[in-house]
Amino acid sequence: MSEFQPKFESLVQVFNASVEQYADRPLFGVKRDDEWQWMTFQEWGDKVRRLRTALQNLGVEAGDRVAVIANNSPAWAIGAYASYGLGAAYVAMYESQLDKDWKHILNDCGAKVLFVANEEIARRVKSFRTELPDLKEVVVIEGTPTGGDHAFDDLLNAEPSDLVDPGPDAIADFIYTSGTTGNPKGVRLTHRNLAYNVSAIHAVFPLEPDDRSLCFLPWAHSFGQTVELHGMLSMGASMGLAEAVDKIIVNLAEVRPTIFASVPRVFNRIYDGLHARMNEEGGLKKKLFYAAIDTAEKRKKLAAEGKSSGWLDFKFNILDGLVFSKVRDRFGGRLKYAFSGGAAISKEVAEFIDNLGITVYEGYGLSETSPIATMNYPGARKIGSVGKPIPGVEIEIDIAATEDPKQGEIVIYGHNIMEGYHNLQKANDEVLVEKGGVRGFRSGDMGLIDDEGFLFITGRVKEQYKLLNGKYVVPTPLEEKIKLSPYISNAMVYGMNREYNTAIVVPDYEVLKGWAVERGLDPDPAALANNDQVRALIEEEVNRLSAEFKGYEKLRKIYVAEEDFTTENGMLTPTLKLKRRIVQKRYQDAIESLYA
Repeated sequence: MSEFQPKFESLVQVFNASVEQYADRPLFGVKRDDEWQWMTFQEWGDKVRRLRTALQNLGVEAGDRVAVIANNSPAWAIGAYASYGLGAAYVAMYESQLDKDWKHILNDCGAKVLFVANEEIARRVKSFRTELPDLKEVVVIEGTPTGGDHAFDDLLNAEPSDLVDPGPDAIADFIYTSGTTGNPKGVRLTHRNLAYNVSAIHAVFPLEPDDRSLCFLPWAHSFGQTVELHGMLSMGASMGLAEAVDKIIVNLAEVRPTIFASVPRVFNRIYDGLHARMNEEGGLKKKLFYAAIDTAEKRKKLAAEGKSSGWLDFKFNILDGLVFSKVRDRFGGRLKYAFSGGAAISKEVAEFIDNLGITVYEGYGLSETSPIATMNYPGARKIGSVGKPIPGVEIEIDIAATEDPKQGEIVIYGHNIMEGYHNLQKANDEVLVEKGGVRGFRSGDMGLIDDEGFLFITGRVKEQYKLLNGKYVVPTPLEEKIKLSPYISNAMVYGMNREYNTAIVVPDYEVLKGWAVERGLDPDPAALANNDQVRALIEEEVNRLSAEFKGYEKLRKIYVAEEDFTTENGMLTPTLKLKRRIVQKRYQDAIESLYA
């Protein structure tokens, strides 16, 4: 394991250093009345100190829990750092979660104070408040509170006071896992876990104060919280808060970030959207677009061999000005880096974004690892991999877990490993291990390490299944490949204990609308899902993209679904991971029909 000297021992140290060093620089940008308004480090820091006093007046002490149900906002971050400064843990939830999830989390963590985004969420919480014996106070961030609740802005009238550093061993966060099976589990992360993770970013990928991101990833998830909120804050960089998922492209052009951190699903959308647009426009634009991609790939291949071509360089510079620069302008014109995490990004998509002139850096980790365990960084980058272990972390591959000689379960050791799941000793015993006095975590992910030390993710151990012929199938990489089609939004591959693989495939009905109208078809999703021409198109796309699958991996039959997988219908987690159990239950009859 590499020697590692952390820059920060706690998030309170991150706060104090950043607010002092970058006081007058912009920190958070929020769009209000069609205009971006920016809050400085000093302004934000003053509000943190005031809220810390107010929370103390409400009875919050070291070891307590302060919870929040809200999307990203300056208030979210003020609440987090005010809690850290009291030695209290911050427990974040998503606005999109169900009431039963909120109730489970609030009861499980024993939150004393709860911040809610608005009056509507406050009303929903009140419907089960009598079942929350530990909850003493509710604070409404936007709107007028009722029934004894507090207004967030009123709490900011308290006299500011300095934060007290609780030390590296204090619990900073409860990050509740997405709950693809059963209730969410509370991951307890210490100040050391998070501050050392931030310190590791400083060691391998330092940013400049002039860097800026467009925050789309929820801070309630460990990836967005550590990489953007804590990481960008610690380097004096600024964050524009995206209005909504469907406003990302518009907001990119307005905020003009240098960094965009996201999950593969969003990068897939960019990939699919650009290809669909070029295919629709056709003509010279399409030819130039694909000529630019081809030229970029040839240059990259030569560079990998230590070679170059003056002609290719000249051709690329021309095409970059004609094609790729126009694409980058749509993203604000300053975008340098794209960080991908949360799941493995398709190599094709990563190379495509890279060819646009936006360098892709993929990393890997879980909530239980704070989250970063490995990452690509300048001087150590290989597209398709999730990089090398960050300083102070070691990766081992347990071959015995998969019955596969080439890949195994990823086991992570280091400073980033959680203290454990809250109130779940049996679950802790199943995943926490130790080696030489260093805590480790059995990830449940499958992977392999190449000769240069780069880690490759190949799937989930529990998602791996066996066909009747005895062959093992890992569905996730197959699904990601299928979703590269601009006509396909989602897919779930299935075949456990069956003779062959099938899939539930959800078309991208927004893209299909234009295609359908051109052919005189009813563009309604219900009509398209049952249309023979649509079925033929989707089957053709699936066959095209699965051409390189092994024989036993190929999909014999597919079912074209009308309803997409979303967080609202419970088929995706808030972090956009597939809930296979829910999808299988929803489409059980359709799956059986594919084997009839």
